[in-house]
Amino acid sequence: MARRMKVTTTILSVTAPGPGIEPDPTKAAALARSCNESAAAIRDAQPRQYGFFASVPSLFDTAAVLKEIDYACTTLHADGVTLFTRYGKGSNYLGNADFRPIWADLSRRGAVVFIHPTHPVDTQLINTWLPQPMFDYPHETGRAAMDLLTSGILQDYPGCKIILSHAGGTLPYLIHRAATMLPLMPRTLGLSTEELVESARTFYFDTAISSNPVTLKALFEFAAPGHVLFGSDFPNAPPDAIQRFTDFLEAYELPEETKRQVHSGAALELFPRLKGVLDKAKL
Repeated sequence: MARRMKVTTTILSVTAPGPGIEPDPTKAAALARSCNESAAAIRDAQPRQYGFFASVPSLFDTAAVLKEIDYACTTLHADGVTLFTRYGKGSNYLGNADFRPIWADLSRRGAVVFIHPTHPVDTQLINTWLPQPMFDYPHETGRAAMDLLTSGILQDYPGCKIILSHAGGTLPYLIHRAATMLPLMPRTLGLSTEELVESARTFYFDTAISSNPVTLKALFEFAAPGHVLFGSDFPNAPPDAIQRFTDFLEAYELPEETKRQVHSGAALELFPRLKGVLDKAKL
């Protein structure tokens, strides 16, 4: 698929629900370690072709998560860390106060954090034709982004560089609605509409299975320059769907510099290791 898409380098990540699918904390930590060592081995065998985001156990197991982040970043040299939109039973989104020690550690490291949507085990389908990833996941990403904005995580831990999956889900479409209303509520965040919007623009966005004329217009009008990266969602999305969305992206009219940023420039800024590897490959 990489050859078909003319992709030079792929960042690997484990999709939802990740190691947290294992309810036993010890086994979940071992599963995260196995995922990370396997990904690192793939990267080490072909460093020009691959990088990886580290997997971690449930964020409620703070000590295990911090231990795995340290191992993955310090020993395995992961390119970033994958987090999911929620953890545990119920709506424990990433702004949960229990997760702040993890955000503090990630911010201290200046980590790239890739956020992928997930869902609680008991989520009901809209109907049998619509599994959650098809329609619900963009809403889930928008919810998680607004949780990070309104919980103070973005403001308190600015060292993190956060990538939202799937063009940010509903965030670009709905941010102005929320940012306009929030300062007018009886209990306010202490942030103006403009401050909320600008804070939301610090996110990065991938284009995985989200490129179409309507979504791309909203995304590029909202996102900060250099904050949109190409994404594929391979192998979870069907190859023909990935190709169709990529064709939409390639056909969408953008300035040449913006296209360069989407294709490679933004990624090379986020992952400077790759620039060195690719430069060596050209020699």
